[in-house]
Amino acid sequence: MKKSRGILVLLLSFVLLGLFSYTAIAGWGEEKTGAASNIKQGLDLAGGVSITYQVVGEEKPSAEDMSDTVYKLQKRVQNYSTESAVYQQGDNRINIEIPGVSDANTILAELGKPGSLTFYDNMFQPVLEGTDVKEASAKTIQNDMGNTEYVVELIMTEEGKKKFADATTKAAVNHDIIYIMYDDNIISYPSVNEPITGGQAVITGLASFEEADELASTIRIGGLKLTLEELSSSVVGAQLGEEAIETSLKAGAIGFGLVAVFMIAVYLIPGLASVIALALYVAIMVLCLNGFDITLTLPGIAGIILSIGMAVDANVIIFARIREELATGKTIKSSMKIGFQKALSAILDGNITTLIAAAVLGVLGTGPVKGFAQTLALGIILSMFTALVLTRLILNAFFALGLQDVKFYGVAKEKKVINFLSKKVVFFALSIVVILAGFGFMGMNKANGGDILNYSLEFKGGTSTNITFNEDYSIEEIDSKIVPVVEEITKDVNTQTQKVAGTNQVIIKTKTLSLEERQAMEAAMVEKFGVDASKITVESISSTISNEMKTDAIIAVLVSAVCMLLYIWLRFKDVRFGASAVLALVHDVLVVLAFYAAVRVSVGTTFIACMLTIIGYSVNATIVIFDRVRENLAEMKKAELTEIVNTSITQTLTRSIFTSLTTFFMVAALYVLGVSSVKEFALPLMAGIVCGTYSSICIAGAVWFVLKTKVGKKVK
Repeated sequence: MKKSRGILVLLLSFVLLGLFSYTAIAGWGEEKTGAASNIKQGLDLAGGVSITYQVVGEEKPSAEDMSDTVYKLQKRVQNYSTESAVYQQGDNRINIEIPGVSDANTILAELGKPGSLTFYDNMFQPVLEGTDVKEASAKTIQNDMGNTEYVVELIMTEEGKKKFADATTKAAVNHDIIYIMYDDNIISYPSVNEPITGGQAVITGLASFEEADELASTIRIGGLKLTLEELSSSVVGAQLGEEAIETSLKAGAIGFGLVAVFMIAVYLIPGLASVIALALYVAIMVLCLNGFDITLTLPGIAGIILSIGMAVDANVIIFARIREELATGKTIKSSMKIGFQKALSAILDGNITTLIAAAVLGVLGTGPVKGFAQTLALGIILSMFTALVLTRLILNAFFALGLQDVKFYGVAKEKKVINFLSKKVVFFALSIVVILAGFGFMGMNKANGGDILNYSLEFKGGTSTNITFNEDYSIEEIDSKIVPVVEEITKDVNTQTQKVAGTNQVIIKTKTLSLEERQAMEAAMVEKFGVDASKITVESISSTISNEMKTDAIIAVLVSAVCMLLYIWLRFKDVRFGASAVLALVHDVLVVLAFYAAVRVSVGTTFIACMLTIIGYSVNATIVIFDRVRENLAEMKKAELTEIVNTSITQTLTRSIFTSLTTFFMVAALYVLGVSSVKEFALPLMAGIVCGTYSSICIAGAVWFVLKTKVGKKVK
């Protein structure tokens, strides 16, 4: 790169950084296009619409029907936001909370009025129920004449497929009509031109996409097992105040500053190049969150701040490789070129493996899992672009400007190979003891009358108390005045609060309260705040994470693990690499579970994000070591396998420690400055970072060595 081009690259980098930062902070035009303030926010940050439905005609429907209805509604409201919450309230009510919107009427119109849906033949004998329809969606197609048509595509369940095939085969003889009736009103009457046996059908003849979308919404909502009616709807405020957001952002700034100082102090000019690239990464991340309409919650902010620390990883791998090449006597220019080339496989394999997991989680997961997968995938792609493109351009620009002395880059010192494998029995024993201790803590927790883990509202359900106060308290006042009173009575530090817009009502969600605790809370509200006792209502609420959502999450994680194993097997041409990586992953999950059980950290939606983050972090760290093992197997053909593994772990040891430190900086800042919900996310993550570092260094390579020498063909 010529000097003039180097100046241009640096100038363009700073111009883009300024432009992107201004866009993220202020936006453009009256609507502030591109501004971070326009990012769709979750219930915890911005509030949204709360709608309560009641089952028609049944005071106490079966638990199975209620669970099925809640799950189907959860799937549907994800069209508005992956962070939407649906949960049972009392025996026959269902509450839906959709973040980032403020018009309940619009949501009700788009979601559809829950009712009964039935398909009839021309003799008005029922042939299909709404529950036989698996999916209904509006589509725009081009017909044979090239004209645009608006249609509704129907996909039947397996049972519905047979019913629909029988009905359409009979109706197709005379091109009869199938009547679709909703709450005794005909909403569509398509004619049948031919038998439909594949379980998919298209309703044509609709005047606009809006008409098609409305029909599809009605069919979807009519597929519920229970008939619902709207009981109430309201706009609820954010669960957390401005202070929570400000402290999290402050923590992010401090964490980023610590990472920047560390990278420059350790890696000098390459470190400075990475800091500039990371600053661009943050700005681009904000713009992409806005552009892709991703809903952001407080754990999401924490996750993004965490991703800054993880994004450093690729740079650390590259810089370590450059220093190794400089140590062999190569020129700086040649070392940089070779360093990027040699680091490429580890960066790609590590990130693609995690990206595969994100894709599977995004497709199979629901709720928080799907939302996490979106931000994870976005962070992975941007971090690879930052390291492989931006850092390289900026580093070459510095070199072109005359910073060509080797002292600005550093040279790797020869390291004495550490015999990690000689301690493998000790490492295995230590891990087994910790994991068994975790199960022991779970047993003790259960024996003491509790759950094996400290499940929060999201997993276990609880009590919702609606209180009408005599004045309009702000969120900060609720947090400082009301919440401490509630926590003193309930001994529940995971209290959630929401304001109902336009009223003095505050919704307080806690663990399930006994009769004595309910009475004590009512008395405290009357005594301390002068509340009218008749304006306090109490309802039991179910978990927002249903059993079906838990099952979806488990299936998604298992499928992800299988896909990662297959990818690693394909890339490393040895299934034992994949098996070792998955075993190290399972090890980290069990150790962190032990931490949750021992410390009694609350297990809520942040638990899912935390465990998924640890999985991605663990696999990435392990693959870096395996990449070096693969390389050394080819280069050290005469060496003992023990020497190859020990050498590989030693060569990557600095990377493992430095990446863990930078990530730890970010999370520690969150823990020190964050509010309670962020602390519950940060604390187990810190444990996960330490565990992931330990497993990649002490467990993964040792497991591969054992499998390599004990399973299949033995190697010397």
